[in-house]
Amino acid sequence: MKVFLADDEIVVREGIRESFPWEQTPYTLVGEAPDGEMALPMIRDTNPDIVITDIKMPFMDGLELIRILRVQMPWIGIIVLSGYDEFEYARQCIQLGVREYLLKPINATQLRDVLDKVSLQIETERKTLEHAASLQARMETDGKFLKEKLIGSLFSEEAAEEDAVSALMQLRSMGVPVPAPYYVVVDAAFSPTGPGQEAAVTLSENSGGIVHASPSRTGTRLLVLGDTPEDAEERAYAIGTSLARELERTECIGIRVGIGEIVDAPERILNSFKTARHIRHLLVEKQDEQALILGVREMGEVGDERKGNSVINEAKVYMSRNYANPNLMLQDVAKAVNMSNSRFSTVFSQQSGQSFTEYLIYLRLNKAKELLRTTGLKSSQVAREAGYNDAHYFSYIFKKNTGLTPSEYRAQNQNEPM
Repeated sequence: MKVFLADDEIVVREGIRESFPWEQTPYTLVGEAPDGEMALPMIRDTNPDIVITDIKMPFMDGLELIRILRVQMPWIGIIVLSGYDEFEYARQCIQLGVREYLLKPINATQLRDVLDKVSLQIETERKTLEHAASLQARMETDGKFLKEKLIGSLFSEEAAEEDAVSALMQLRSMGVPVPAPYYVVVDAAFSPTGPGQEAAVTLSENSGGIVHASPSRTGTRLLVLGDTPEDAEERAYAIGTSLARELERTECIGIRVGIGEIVDAPERILNSFKTARHIRHLLVEKQDEQALILGVREMGEVGDERKGNSVINEAKVYMSRNYANPNLMLQDVAKAVNMSNSRFSTVFSQQSGQSFTEYLIYLRLNKAKELLRTTGLKSSQVAREAGYNDAHYFSYIFKKNTGLTPSEYRAQNQNEPM
């Protein structure tokens, strides 16, 4: 089970990171962040099974983070770790489907107990879904085959537009709740197809009915449902990124993922599929066999690669001028280059080979290294100049990325030419 931690208190993060015996448990801490806004893109990148979050955090609090995760990645189990024993917080957490609500401080034994409890719930639900799917497969083989055919028919150029409405009605009668205000198609190609298609089906089954998978000759197609255009877009990026990561994990090669335009009627699902497929085809000439590229289609307009590079270059210039601001967030840079948060996060990773957070850390640590080499500033002053308010967190990030504490780095490199 992969675990992600979001808490603005460095002492809490350090305590959980350092004091909990991760190596002796079936859990892995895959990331941490001091607020919800920074946590969200990192959660999309790491695709954890469990998220532990505080409620009161700057920029984006825990409740807002939970609301977004419930929509975009509802399969994640959420544990709230809060310093506030207030009924209203607990009530909202229950409404949002939070698994556990714990009050600080918490020790390693308590954390292990609650992780065990939540992971058991997740495993039980997954096994229940697997058992139900297995039982249905044995009892209704023809029905399963029909379901796949009906989903696949939504992407068939041979079918008439009115056939899409009929297919959705048949799926609904089979207990597959496909009708939605908005739709977007994700088209993925990879090889070998078998393991990747199984990964796509698993993501679909764990999505709570918002994603439906259909195998294809070259990979898989996913129909993503949304309540609003923004909702559909965010879900498509989240599921597209999760699928890409799972394909890499299963050692698939030649991975290409295209996202189609957002449409508002069943008969237009084919249009979304066509644009997703078109983008996927455009990616073929832009990658080597092992590359992973997520194609982008937003509201029916395809941006060319040069435009994408230009926007990301503009974003990097903006970040190079503002990285010292400790409050700089992904949404600030996305707004500066006129992109939605989710699209900017995906395109930035695609063009740069680094996530937004990784590149921001790169800029800040380069500045910190320069100051450590060429000045006598204290570590806390270096941290502030590099964009970190918390000197302890700066030291942790510095050592995590360089293998040395700031003082060790200065001792080895001071007065060296830049």
